[in-house]
Amino acid sequence: MESTELQLYSLPNTAGELEAAFISGDYTDRLIEEIRAKAKSVVGDINTAKGRKAYISMAATVRSSKVAIDDAGKTLVAEMKKRPALVDASRRKIREALDELAIEIRQPATDWEAEQERIKAEEALVAAHTEALEMNEAFDKAAAEKLESDHEIALLMNDNFDRKREEAARLAEQQRIEHEQRIAREAEERVKREAEEKARRDREEVERRERELLAAAEREKQERIAAQERAEREAKEARDMAELKAKRAQEKAEREKQEAIEEERRKAAQAEQARIAEEKRIKDEAERRARSLGHRRNINLAAVSALVESGLTEDCAKASIKAIAKGQVPAVTINY
Repeated sequence: MESTELQLYSLPNTAGELEAAFISGDYTDRLIEEIRAKAKSVVGDINTAKGRKAYISMAATVRSSKVAIDDAGKTLVAEMKKRPALVDASRRKIREALDELAIEIRQPATDWEAEQERIKAEEALVAAHTEALEMNEAFDKAAAEKLESDHEIALLMNDNFDRKREEAARLAEQQRIEHEQRIAREAEERVKREAEEKARRDREEVERRERELLAAAEREKQERIAAQERAEREAKEARDMAELKAKRAQEKAEREKQEAIEEERRKAAQAEQARIAEEKRIKDEAERRARSLGHRRNINLAAVSALVESGLTEDCAKASIKAIAKGQVPAVTINY
């Protein structure tokens, strides 16, 4: 038979990996199936005490595994202080599944014990019947008629006992079937509730992301309009300043000698070039800011998608990228 010391499960070593495991429905299902496969591998002769002990010990190991995994979940909840509902859901799922598995694993021994009780009852009945026959044989021939009557009464009592025993067995089997059906209905309802809750959360998450995208687009539009208006205002101010300088230069040229005319013209040309350069600089700066915002946003979205694909939730991925972009994570940067 399999050793009852068999290690039925293996949990991640680090708190981060354990957290990711407990909030993963796939991991929880795989863990339960791994324990189920190992527990179901128990083999023992149900007709021997040693063989029956194999099933009883394996059921006890399943229950101790349930306690150990549940304790690991409790410790994780106390340490991480985040998303306890997800961890508790996994704990509850494991507890219920392993309780059902323990009952299933122990069932051969339970059935054997019930069978032994039935056999003992039959043996007691046979012994009583045999004793009655031996007493009948001790009676003399003069009491044969009374003995026959007593024997018939004993047979009727035996028939009544058999009927009661069969009725008790039927009721026990009916209760067992009703219990299994109730467990199945509760499991089906639980799965349905969890699926509906997940669908609701998914819808809310999609709606939230859509609202955020619309808000971000609106902010970007307003920033673009503000930048354009600022650029136009600065360009107009630059033109006004250049015109003022040109006017002053012209007035000064009229007051000065003819020799200064060429110099003043050169200064006017320089002022015009400065105005054009300033307009170009303002325009280039506005375009650069627009490109930079879009470029940074695209890189951040790509990084979030990569983290989600690696196993993180979208909220965790977004929080990680924000922390890295702000320089809050040592030795980690984003290249824009």
